[in-house]
Order: sequence, then C-alpha cells, then structure tokens
Amino acid sequence: MITVVIPTVGRASLARTLAALTPDRNEVALAEVFVVDDRPDGTAEPLPVPEWAKVLRSGGRGPAAARNVGWRAAGTPWVVFLDDDVVPSPEWRWTLHTDLAGLPEEIGASQARIVVPLPRDRAPTDAERNTAGLATAKWISADIAYRREVLEYAGGFDECFPRAYREDADLALRVKAMGYRLVKGRRVSSHPVRRDGFWASVRFQRGNADDALMRHRYGPAWRDVIGGARGRLRRHTLTTASGMTSILAFALFSAAKVRLRRTLAVCQAGDLIGKGRGTGTAAPVLVALGVGSGLTWLAYTAMFAWTRIAPGPRTAGEVARMAVTSVVIPPVACAWRLYGEWKVRR
Repeated sequence: MITVVIPTVGRASLARTLAALTPDRNEVALAEVFVVDDRPDGTAEPLPVPEWAKVLRSGGRGPAAARNVGWRAAGTPWVVFLDDDVVPSPEWRWTLHTDLAGLPEEIGASQARIVVPLPRDRAPTDAERNTAGLATAKWISADIAYRREVLEYAGGFDECFPRAYREDADLALRVKAMGYRLVKGRRVSSHPVRRDGFWASVRFQRGNADDALMRHRYGPAWRDVIGGARGRLRRHTLTTASGMTSILAFALFSAAKVRLRRTLAVCQAGDLIGKGRGTGTAAPVLVALGVGSGLTWLAYTAMFAWTRIAPGPRTAGEVARMAVTSVVIPPVACAWRLYGEWKVRR
C-alpha cells in the first residue's frame, strides 16, 4: 500500500539507497519503487536499477518535476519520497508501515528522522556541519511520506523551484494551509556527507534565488514558519556594498588623477597654471572613502571566514577553502538573490 519515489540524476549514492530497499521475505513488502531518471533526455547510459524497481523519466526538469512524475504514477494511498543519497536503516521498511498505519485523516505527511554521521576523531568541517543541519530540518524531502490524495489536492511539488531547495518546504506550507498536520515518525534514514568539491559552498548560494520566491509567497517571516535559521544575506549585502564602494572610489580617484595630469599639461602649455588649481580637491575624499569601505569589507569578510573556520578542524586545506570561498560567497549570494527577485517580479 506504499510507493517509494526516488528522483535521481544518476549519482553513485543511488546504489546504496536501492540496496537498503532490497526486498526481503521477512519484511513487509512495498507496493512499488519508482526511480525517476531526471537526466536530460537522450542520456545514453541506463541507470543501474534492480529488476524490482521501475525507472520513469522526467526529462531533466529538476527534482520537483521528478517527484511529480513519480507520485502521479503511483497507485497507493501513501507515497514516500527518498533522496538518492540517503540510506534507510535496516528496520526502515517495518517502521515505515508502523509510522503510517492508522494515522488519522488530518495527518497529511510523516517525516523520518534523519541522522548525519559525523567524524568522531575531529571537529566537523563546514560542509559536514551544513549537512548535519538536515537532522533538525522540518519537512525535508530526504525521507518523507505524503498521502497521495493530499498531493493531488495540493498539486504536488511546485516546479517553479528548479533545484533541490525549498520545494519541500513550499509543499509542506501549502499542505498545512489546507488544514492538514505533518508529523515525525520513528523510522530512521542516514544522510552521509557528500564530497562536493572546493566550490560547493559557492554553488549552494543559488538557493538565494529560491528564498526570494519563498519571501514573495509567505512574507518576511517565512523562515519562522518552517523553523529555519535566519540567513546571512543582510551581512553579505553590507560586505558586497562595502567592497564595491571601495573599488568604485579608487576607480574614480584614478580617473581623477588622469584628468588632473591632463589639465595641468594643458595649463602649462598655455601658461594658465592658475586655472588648473582645485582640480584635485575631490581626491582626498575619494581616497578616504575607498580606504574606509575597504577596511569595512575586510572586517566583514574576516568575521565571516572566522565563523566558518573556528568550529572546524582548522587543517590547512579547510582554512584555505574557507578563506577563499568567504571572499566569493557574499557577492555571489547577492547576485542570486537579485536574480530571484527579478524572476519573481517578471
């Protein structure tokens, strides 16, 4: 009576997710397991999926669209969404059935408990701490079950969210607005930390565009509604504005120096030196503005970097990664937020 839907772009972690769902005669059976291939159409390599799972295609339109393809193909009262990088516990299948059995009609969804394994012999890195936040996040799609009729009433996941970010919170808020409650079950899934590379924290700033859509729909207090922590966008804005002001001030100062030299040359040629006086009076103001703004940028950037470095292992590689990305993140975050605001108002 339960369908499992796993959207994927073919990551290697999918094999572990599917291995944890392998049918066992001693366990309660799942009605269907759909693996939704969200790679662009025309991808040559087929997904390594066992025969007891069925592959559907969503054409590379993002995880929201992939989940919609999956639940619409389901014929069961409950649909469980799993990410392709989680590993259900050995007793997950049995606990899932006990979580959902006998739930009153007012319960629209049941979320699993997410465990993020962290190293025991050292402090976690910045990436590990970010992933660990999933353990306390509300209504994330890493492992959550929805009544199929609720998905129909709500229209499923909103495909305006193109990334695996905020589309789950948006659905939960719409379901709650319909009068349903969402609860946490007892089943457990593990979410290992992915190694996404040096620039992963910079790429994650794309989510600021989705935050703009959430603010537009649910107001300035939308983070409080979903229980999310306040972001750093305001500080990133101050950091970016300070850096841009410093660059602009010194650029204007350099241009003023060029104009001053040309004016003095003209004046000397025409024996009109007196008329060139006062040409550089703006220079001290520009220098002061540039230095002040530059120091402000440096202070904000250093504070941001230190908040990410201090809790971590402070290895040479981690410190270098935090130092470099802390310079890049503020302007990238602001750019994505501006793009999101433009897209919302378009």
